[in-house]
Amino acid sequence: MSPRDPAAKRPFEGNAVIVGYGQTTYHKRPEWSTLQYCIEAVRLALDSCGLSNDDVDGLGVCSFMLPPDNTATLAEHLGMTLTWGYLGTFGGAAQVIGLQRAVRAIEAGDAETVVLVAADAYSVSAHVSLMDDFNSGMREYLIPYGMGGANGLFAMLEQRHRYEYGTTREQLGKLAVTQRRNAGLNPNALLREPMTIEDYLNARVICDPIRLYDCVLPCGGGEAIVVTNVERARTLNRPAIRVLAGGERTNYGPDKLVLLDAGWREFAPTMFEQAGLSRSDIDMVELYDDYPIMELIQLEGLGFCDRGQGGAFVEETDISLTGTLPINTGGGQLSCGQSGAGGGAIGLTEAVMQLQGEAGERQVPNARTALVSGFGMVGYVKGLCQSAVILATE
Repeated sequence: MSPRDPAAKRPFEGNAVIVGYGQTTYHKRPEWSTLQYCIEAVRLALDSCGLSNDDVDGLGVCSFMLPPDNTATLAEHLGMTLTWGYLGTFGGAAQVIGLQRAVRAIEAGDAETVVLVAADAYSVSAHVSLMDDFNSGMREYLIPYGMGGANGLFAMLEQRHRYEYGTTREQLGKLAVTQRRNAGLNPNALLREPMTIEDYLNARVICDPIRLYDCVLPCGGGEAIVVTNVERARTLNRPAIRVLAGGERTNYGPDKLVLLDAGWREFAPTMFEQAGLSRSDIDMVELYDDYPIMELIQLEGLGFCDRGQGGAFVEETDISLTGTLPINTGGGQLSCGQSGAGGGAIGLTEAVMQLQGEAGERQVPNARTALVSGFGMVGYVKGLCQSAVILATE
């Protein structure tokens, strides 16, 4: 184990690969139930690699709105018999964490083929209701005092980052505008119309300094990927995507309230070491983008720049589809929409699509590696969970 990360896990053995993906149509106003979004995403993912429900013996589920249904009852609806299951409880970090656990399960022989699905029949009203009762910390200590839910929390975070490091709205706006340009090439994105930096800067205030285009649009949708062992993968005639390394943290910095730093910093050095790659080897980064400020904090924590330099890094770097570090190549949650817990999976689906060369007009040229991060489970004034994986083509 690396001395930089005393909690480092053993490296992946390389016997588990991603072979398929599925993304449902996104609906601004949900047209199906959460269960239906889950089932459709699983169907699309299995169809993409020529497998059926009968081939699956592992299932992972991430959803805010599915309970009291769960992994077992979704398996029942799908007619699957499982030897391994996972129910994500890490918010927007859960799908990336689930991928790592699925890889471990396949390596251990606990499952041969795993589908990971994340979905919700989300809407603006459902989002507001959920956040009011998201967890005991939010319900009892924030919402009764008019905190404003997630917008209020991340407004404090952005204010602090700007105060400490001189981060500007123009730097944050570059992320939002670039992602909107990417979304214009994504037929499934809900927000595809062009956006200028002036549009971003002059949008109406939601919770100062958070403005309209800093916020995601709740929507209905689902995401799924298929992970299997290399023996089965060789029979499928599909590009196989290796999971080189990953990491996770929960409740990093328990003594801190407003986190300008997070758990990525603890495991990123070991993750890159185990992957055998440097930051310059990464062809694209799919960041969890509930707010642009969190993208800066992830870039800093993952080591693409020094602490507090995320804004300057984005300003100085070509983050477009043909740039030196493309970011959120499909538009991310900010322009595609946030399908509840599916928001923690959209980056993973996009990375697989890109690495399999199937991203259409937004395809990153010669894409061979990708880093995908997750972040979620907002508790009392901070996100409690962080995750990341590094993927590569065979």
